[in-house]
Amino acid sequence: MEKKIYLDESEMPKKWYNLAADLPMLPPLGPDGKPISPEMLAPVFPMNLIEQEVSTERWISIPEEVQGMLKIWRPSPLIRAFELEKALGTPAKIFYKNESVSPAGSHKPNTAIPQAWYNKQFGIKRITTETGAGQWGSALSFACALIGGIECKVFMVRVSYEQKPFRQILMNTWGGTCVASPSMETAAGRAVLAEFPDTPGSLGIAISEAIEAAVTDPTGKTRYGLGSVLNHVMLHQTVIGLEAKKQLAKVGIKKPDIVIGCCGGGSNFAGLAFPFIQDKINGDDIEIIGAEPASCPTLTKGTFMYDHGDIAKMTPLLPMYSLGHNFIPAPIHAGGLRYHGMSPLVSAAVRAGYVTPIAINQSECFEAGMLFAKTEGIVPAPETTHAIAATIREAKKAKEEGKEKIIIFNLSGHGLMDLVGYDKYMRGQLSDYEMSDKEIGDNLHQMDGYPKP
Repeated sequence: MEKKIYLDESEMPKKWYNLAADLPMLPPLGPDGKPISPEMLAPVFPMNLIEQEVSTERWISIPEEVQGMLKIWRPSPLIRAFELEKALGTPAKIFYKNESVSPAGSHKPNTAIPQAWYNKQFGIKRITTETGAGQWGSALSFACALIGGIECKVFMVRVSYEQKPFRQILMNTWGGTCVASPSMETAAGRAVLAEFPDTPGSLGIAISEAIEAAVTDPTGKTRYGLGSVLNHVMLHQTVIGLEAKKQLAKVGIKKPDIVIGCCGGGSNFAGLAFPFIQDKINGDDIEIIGAEPASCPTLTKGTFMYDHGDIAKMTPLLPMYSLGHNFIPAPIHAGGLRYHGMSPLVSAAVRAGYVTPIAINQSECFEAGMLFAKTEGIVPAPETTHAIAATIREAKKAKEEGKEKIIIFNLSGHGLMDLVGYDKYMRGQLSDYEMSDKEIGDNLHQMDGYPKP
């Protein structure tokens, strides 16, 4: 079997897959506890993206101009991890979808380009957003530069802003503006700093700042762009899994036994997993695993509830697994996974039993990342190491059981701008953070009185 499995550009997906067509969803709610209308989202998102957000159509066409821009790096290769298999002595066949080949080094441009394109079609001149590790901020800066005529303003979680200075430079190179969050530029940021001047920040805070900056623009030409969580973001990412299914078929594999992705807000996991969840809904026997940090255990220790996506409560109430919108995660290096909530669609898939969530400590993840770098050559992003650690667990289990399983995971990004984390791991300076049930319970008590799903 060849190591790299490619598709021709002509074989790229022409449509996105929408899991909302096959999985019943609870609606988002407004402050009054009643379902929101699409019009209520209009100050935040352009209406053409709102239509995708609320759609229950199974297949949504990818505009030809967007397809052309995705061809800069898509289709991405599916790679057989022969050397990792050999190092583990496993009978499992391990494949990974290499999303690190994008210009921004991660899966994020799969939705950044469509979002920037739809905003431009709607006449928007400026997009504000948040970023954790900086991958989404980099991707949106790249997309705005590629499409032209759109400014990009990024609020980057403070701890990541300090840990990853090269991400700031990358955003600036593509014309984006990046500030540390919480900042003094917004009322939400000033309020947090007044109460917690030394806060490491959180994605919930950065989202509040980005939304505030969008909705307070007096020209009405600014909208907000989100890199994860919402339905239209999950939709755009499904090019990953749709390509992977074609690539596996090219080497005679009808279906994998195990599909794995890391989980923060849900986008890279959804991108690979949702097309396989469709198969599972239709009867295929596939185990689908979402790996999250033990320090931010949204799916494994959170509660399925209605909660806000941000600390200032500017988003609608979303039906999702959450640790509470006030939750401030520990400053682990997987900044893209430090989010209190989970995509409503991913949450619904977990609730329905289609996805098995697991939580892993960062020391095990960095150990997995080091092994992957030494065998497959790619230094993975700290977020991706969670998927690799879960893959290694499953490969070892296959060895114990003596079963030849097909495992596929999403290599959602490279870690070449995350080397400080690797350096700290090698120096023994990284700690594992695991929230106690009491700490999580105390934070969730703040949600008492919110509507219950």
